[in-house]
Amino acid sequence: MGKKGGSKHLRRLPAPTFWPIHKKEFKWVIKPKPGPHKKDRSFPLLLILREVLGLAKNRKEAGRILSENHIKVDGVIRKKDTFSVGLMDVLDIPIIEKSYRILPLRRKRLGLHVIDGKEKDFKLCKIMNKTIVKGGISQINLHDGRNILLRKSDPEKIAGDILKTHDVLKIEIPNSQILDHLSFDVGVFAIVENGKNIGRWGKVIAIEKKESLRPSIVTLKDLEDEQFKTILDYIFPIGKNEPWISLPEEVKQ
Repeated sequence: MGKKGGSKHLRRLPAPTFWPIHKKEFKWVIKPKPGPHKKDRSFPLLLILREVLGLAKNRKEAGRILSENHIKVDGVIRKKDTFSVGLMDVLDIPIIEKSYRILPLRRKRLGLHVIDGKEKDFKLCKIMNKTIVKGGISQINLHDGRNILLRKSDPEKIAGDILKTHDVLKIEIPNSQILDHLSFDVGVFAIVENGKNIGRWGKVIAIEKKESLRPSIVTLKDLEDEQFKTILDYIFPIGKNEPWISLPEEVKQ
């Protein structure tokens, strides 16, 4: 009988380069379960508790922390050390009175940024796709795996026809209520989530749309009036007149 399903193990050598692990000290590393983020764009909770924050010395200690309901991701208690945490997720640890947001950093794909009590109640989600489902209801697919249904009869939600791909929603966590909407256009602030300019942010000053299969090019200007370019898929809008979220000093440079 043949093997069913994928491998439950992950060797350290092919693991994502931004994971804070020693490649040759041990052979294996924890493999994140399928979830809201891709493996190469997220951390397993075990690595955050053990390698990044140093709250546990081994997997057993990390499992005990999780089993005692001390860890919240986007306002929801998580008990699996294989749960993946990715871009813009909010990690809350009430027992040590600390909250973190996952952000792209210079020279590495993702990192933890300490946030205050007000910021832990919301997150930013980029619209990846929009479809019409049964009943003429708009379904908004967000970058973290969330799907939000927008009914025309619901006055508390933004109309689905004004939302476009690459726009950003400011949502309350954990109930996913829409607090605000940011249309992607010239003049918004955005952070680069991938590529050689990862972690840099600034104001969008130009959007050069390409024909056929070539990606659109976005030009940004940082706080020092230095211009840089990246492709549209690497852009994550973060505010209109100013960023909606706090940013670490490393990102501001």
